[in-house]
Order: sequence, then structure tokens, then C-alpha cells
Amino acid sequence: MVLVLDGKRTAAAIKQDLAEQVAQLKERGIVPGLGTLLVGNDAGSVKYVAGKHKDCAQVGIASIARTLPENATSEQIMNEIQYLNQDPSTTGFIVQLPLPRGIDSNAMIDAIDPHKDADGMHPYNLGELVLHPYGDIETPLPCTPLGIVTLLDYYRISLAGKHVVVLGRGITIGRTIGLLLTRKEINATVTCCHTGTVNVEDILRSADVIVAAMGQAHYVKPSMIRPDAVLIDVGVSRVFDEQAGRYRVLGDVDPRCYEHCAAYSPNPGGVGPMTRAMLLHNVVTIAQHMA
Repeated sequence: MVLVLDGKRTAAAIKQDLAEQVAQLKERGIVPGLGTLLVGNDAGSVKYVAGKHKDCAQVGIASIARTLPENATSEQIMNEIQYLNQDPSTTGFIVQLPLPRGIDSNAMIDAIDPHKDADGMHPYNLGELVLHPYGDIETPLPCTPLGIVTLLDYYRISLAGKHVVVLGRGITIGRTIGLLLTRKEINATVTCCHTGTVNVEDILRSADVIVAAMGQAHYVKPSMIRPDAVLIDVGVSRVFDEQAGRYRVLGDVDPRCYEHCAAYSPNPGGVGPMTRAMLLHNVVTIAQHMA
């Protein structure tokens, strides 16, 4: 039977474990706190940030929500970042992306205290990941790549010696997941495919695991995969359904692939819940290092 990699179920188990860790920290007088900085009222961002604070409530993490209007200046955003950097109740925090047009997102991320980088995407922390191909890493790890690895581990799918093909070279997944998967503790071989890659279908057919993170609806077809492949669907596209008269969220993997593979993560319900769970994991881990 095809194995469904249920991100909701896995995330729920992780949050239960995190709740126990948070309770232990509180007994020692340490209360982990997640801060969020939301600029503007983008519907997707508002919903996502609200979900993060709901997750916090479930595991006992304090929430520190900071908001600014759509027309906020770079100076105002920077001031909020410095507030969260200095706020003792904020263990880790994120600046919700995308930021309004005209704001240098990279400059804002650079301004985050690396030790409070809950997303694990600060250049310092990514540099630590580059510098440590083996051994323990105490700096926060990128949430989505870490969520993918954790999801596979939960279902006892080893990546050691496996060929992992990543579709997409975005900073959130494509450019970062290879750093994690090629560490000696995981020991996978990674190929990153992008718009400049030739013979993509041939490369996909050689893959033990495919991580589809392009944002191109149903790009991966049954003819592109091996029958024993593991499919990790990360990309998200909003496509208008004329019959339903509304937009639908579609992943990069065509559902027709499901009956031809060994395992797959649904989209939605696969990697998304894991990314949110890893954000909480990073906040709790930072608190433990501070103890």
C-alpha cells in the first residue's frame, strides 16, 4: 500500500512533546515566547500569523504579536525588530514575509538577532549550517527543510545513500534543504533542478525522493517518477476552479502520481503543518540553550 505522510498527525505528536518540554522549562522559571512582526494586512499573512499564535497556545508558549500598517517605513519596521531583539519575553521571533513593496526584506532579516531567529533563515545561522556538515548544530535550522526531514524520520524513511531531487531554488527550501540533507547524519545525495536544468524528467526518474518546491501546479506527472519514489509536495499555487467558482490551492505533484509511488505527503496537510511545528521547536530549543 502507498504510505501517506500525514503532516497534521506528525505535527500533533511533535506539539504534544513540545508541551511537555515547555512545562519542564516553566518549572525552572523559563517561559518560551514567540514574537511575530506583521506589516500590512495581506490575507494570507494574517491567517498564517494567527495560526502560529494558536499553535503557541496549544503548547504553552507565550505570544508576542507586533503589527504595523501597510505604509510603515523601513525605520519603523527596524524599530520593531530592535524591540523584539531586546524584549526578554521574546525567546525567538519572525518577520512575516512578504513585506510591503519598497521594503528591503533582506535588510530586515539581517537585523534580527541570530540567537532569536525562529525561522532559522538569518545569514549567520545559514552560515553555521554550511560550516557544520557533521556533528551537533546549536543554531536554529530552517523550518521547512527541518520539517521535511522530521516528517520522513517520523515514518522511518531513511535518506542515507538516497538520491533526492529538489525542484526549485528558492531560499526557503530549494537553496537550503541541500545543506541539511547532505550532512553526514542524513547522508543523502542532492540534485537541485531549476529553470536552467536540462532533461529534468530524466533526472526525476532517477530520484528516490522528490521534493517539489516550484509553485507550479501539478508539474510532477506519473510518467516522471519511479514506482518506489517518495514524493514531498511543498509548492503552492492558487488556481481558479471555474466549476466551483473559486480559487483552489494546488501542490506541485499531480494527484495521479499517488497510486504510482511508494509514499507521498499531501498538499495541503503535509509539509505545511510541519513547518509550523518546527517554528515552535526552534523557539523551545532556543529557550533550552538559554537555560
